[in-house]
Amino acid sequence: MTGADEVARNLAELRAALADAGGAGVTLVAAAKAQPDERLDAALAAGQRVFGENYVREAEAHWAERRAALPELELHLIGPLQTNKAKDAVRLFDVIESLDRERLAAALAKAEAATGLRRCYCVQVNTGEEPQKAGIPPTEAVAFVERARTVHGLDVVGLMAIPPADEPPGPHFALLAELADEAGVAWRSMGMSGDYLDAVRLGATHVRIGTGVFGARPPKT
Repeated sequence: MTGADEVARNLAELRAALADAGGAGVTLVAAAKAQPDERLDAALAAGQRVFGENYVREAEAHWAERRAALPELELHLIGPLQTNKAKDAVRLFDVIESLDRERLAAALAKAEAATGLRRCYCVQVNTGEEPQKAGIPPTEAVAFVERARTVHGLDVVGLMAIPPADEPPGPHFALLAELADEAGVAWRSMGMSGDYLDAVRLGATHVRIGTGVFGARPPKT
């Protein structure tokens, strides 16, 4: 089986699994970090149009030309964003899922004003309150959504979380869904290749899947 065939098969199996879990309406965000061009093109050929990237520069290399040919593409930034890359991110991405601090909210608002572009945002919540991980603490998430909207004028549409690797993800997904309801946002971006079905059962609207779509990341050269 070629790499293209594998990607197409993986996408078909993921879509079927989502439908079986009651997630037919869940958006599959194909996490494209470090994937070679042939795997991206295979996913596009299989009908995938929503992709996630971790880094601005890598995303520019992947999508600048493809986006010109495929205006229906929807690109999500799912990795951390430095404030000095805010304008580049606003130019490239439709959705920025890693809004995680006041200073970044201000930089994104300034970037929108400079570019004349409006984007959608998810607030990243550090549901496990892990010191090494980015994200707003759960107790501050609802208030931060409100400030991002009213003070900075950002279109915050949802919340995003990455549960701790050494804990069951279910309670973290349930917490994110509860916070999203309280904040009055519709999107719940939660669940990756190993736990996306749990996320769907607990209310995910978006799942971010890399290995499950593309297979193992190629080794760095």
